[in-house]
Amino acid sequence: MVIGLGVVIAVLRVELPRIVRERSLAGAVLIANADPRKQLPVPNVEITADAGGTAARAKSDSSGFFRLSWRARVWQGEKVTLRFRHPDYQPLEITQPLSKELYIARMTSIASVKALESNTPEISVADIRVRYSVKATTTINVGSTAKTLEIFNTGNVPCEGRPPCSPDGAWKAAIGSMSLKAGDGQEFQNVRVSCIAGPCPFTKIESDGFARGGPKIDISVRAWSDTVIFLIEADVVHTMLSDAIRQAYPSIFGSDMTFTLPPTGQGPSIEAEVNKLEIVYPLGPDLSLSWAACRVQIASTGTKLYSCKLKPGYRFR
Repeated sequence: MVIGLGVVIAVLRVELPRIVRERSLAGAVLIANADPRKQLPVPNVEITADAGGTAARAKSDSSGFFRLSWRARVWQGEKVTLRFRHPDYQPLEITQPLSKELYIARMTSIASVKALESNTPEISVADIRVRYSVKATTTINVGSTAKTLEIFNTGNVPCEGRPPCSPDGAWKAAIGSMSLKAGDGQEFQNVRVSCIAGPCPFTKIESDGFARGGPKIDISVRAWSDTVIFLIEADVVHTMLSDAIRQAYPSIFGSDMTFTLPPTGQGPSIEAEVNKLEIVYPLGPDLSLSWAACRVQIASTGTKLYSCKLKPGYRFR
């Protein structure tokens, strides 16, 4: 009996599928600098990691984030060698045990190294301003309108179930309506509807389609006594869309410059004094400047973060 049980257990062990657990590590790639304010993210870094005889690959995103995953047998505490490659930065290699910690890699810019090795006098860049445009609306009052609405009715006539009736169903009522259009490109604002003549206490505004204003307004009034007159008044406005110019100042740390644009910001340009000459540099889609290399990150909110690094031979003053 004991031998037979042992055979059954052995068979079960062979037939059970092996569960392969995925191992992963996450981290970020930054510019190497002693000043935390200058440790900007480095996107598009090619990252490879060797562990357990298998390799994993990833690329850092616009925030410098990366994640590496293995489906093979890789264990916690096992040595992992990470290699970071980017054409603008010196190669970096890190070896350390695999763990759940966050991995931060800091890469040294090739441009920074060349700048230290060069003895050529640097060109100064100063008095930097960022100009951009946003769409703005301008509302102009172009006039007003005043109309009267007369609701004809005879008071004290029993309704007897023939609508329209007074709210309590006792008296015969009448309903008067009016629609007004402001015209092309115009709309109504500050609409006022008032009873000005007749037995006003025995009236009711049926719909307030005028309260919000807009290019068209509708008024409907119920009256269950004698004839009444309502006055409808409103301002007529015209709204125009135009470009408004805004100006911002970048944040500068060492050879790095950063600034943000709101989601609606368009057509950025940089005004700067370069070698004592005032010059305007349009920052087109290629983000090309003669004295700096720039990149942009777009947040989920639409805010644009521009990061620029001076090219060799230039310095901020």
